[in-house]
Amino acid sequence: MADKAEKPDLAWRAIGGLVALGVGFVTRKAIAYGWQKATGKKPPADPDSPDIGMGEAIGYAVVTAVGMEVARIVATRAAARRYQAWSARNEARAIAQAATPKA
Repeated sequence: MADKAEKPDLAWRAIGGLVALGVGFVTRKAIAYGWQKATGKKPPADPDSPDIGMGEAIGYAVVTAVGMEVARIVATRAAARRYQAWSARNEARAIAQAATPKA
């Protein structure tokens, strides 16, 4: 039998995974859009291709890596704050319901 300390951890893992998927998708699209607007070219589909210049491949890799990591950190911290606030409210409700005398 799982005790209550494990349930929020499991819930947070599920929420964190969903947040990461959503943020990753949106961030990758935003980076590709920004790259196209900044350079006038589509982002390199295959940076290993000899048709892509070394500078362009490294530049896109750096921009993508930094952008994805910053987005992940911001989204994870925001989701953690929201989850903690939600958990505290639910815990307070449970305590209030337990303290209320039953008829």
